[in-house]
Amino acid sequence: MYKDTTFSAFTICCRKKNYSFTRPVVMGILNATPDSFYDGGRYLGAAAIEARARQIVEEGADIIDIGVVSSRPGALLLSPEEEAQRLVPVVEQVRQLYPEALISVDTCFSLPARMAVQAGADIINDISGGQFDEAMFETVAQLQVPYILMHTQGTPDHMQDNPHYEDILQDVALYFSERVDKLHRLGVCDIILDPGFGFAKTLDDNYRLFNRLPQLQQLFPQLPLLVALSRKSMMYRLLGTTPQEVLPATLALDILAINQGAQLIRVHDVKEAVQSVNVWMKLQQCK
Repeated sequence: MYKDTTFSAFTICCRKKNYSFTRPVVMGILNATPDSFYDGGRYLGAAAIEARARQIVEEGADIIDIGVVSSRPGALLLSPEEEAQRLVPVVEQVRQLYPEALISVDTCFSLPARMAVQAGADIINDISGGQFDEAMFETVAQLQVPYILMHTQGTPDHMQDNPHYEDILQDVALYFSERVDKLHRLGVCDIILDPGFGFAKTLDDNYRLFNRLPQLQQLFPQLPLLVALSRKSMMYRLLGTTPQEVLPATLALDILAINQGAQLIRVHDVKEAVQSVNVWMKLQQCK
């Protein structure tokens, strides 16, 4: 069994300012979408968006992650123009409310990514790993913003369990190696890796990959590792329940992921995640 690890500090540069993190980073999700798998429809309209942004900040998140398009299996992507029209006003609103906040945007197209950064976003979070828009990598390089590179195969409207992996870690590592090399060649400095739990993987592959997070972290020791597990099907399908009922399982896996080397966790439930991280930190201090 892999032993508990010590958190690896990291630094990212946003808008010519360095942000150094010496403890696990909590990324709070703001889904301004009508159809996200867990909280779709809750945060539509300026008042609801403001309330959710305030909740994320007051409960102690380090980053606000804004998305306006669902990435659940079966979801349909918007055109880049439609997504930008939805995304930019939300970024502008949150930036006006919280001038000092770190804001990431969940998009896989270069047009909304560029417009969101111009509106005040700091980080691009791309579930496609540059697969849906060949201009994405060059856009990130031009903007000089941190980039979250996620592993997946297929688009949301076609994604389903993929039974063809011979070695899930090998597949993910090769995918990351090729794309990280391309990003580095373009001059992208800050890359965060997301293994893509729940995206085009079988239930067992999700857990196999989770158990091999330490090896993944060792393969890319200079790149921060993000896990996005919050209320996902790898828990509620296993347990025969719903996304609404798997907060305890989410918290357990998030802390186990941090023990396995993850440096960022992306969550719906910020208060609970921050409490869990604070307890984890105390345990590290008292070793």
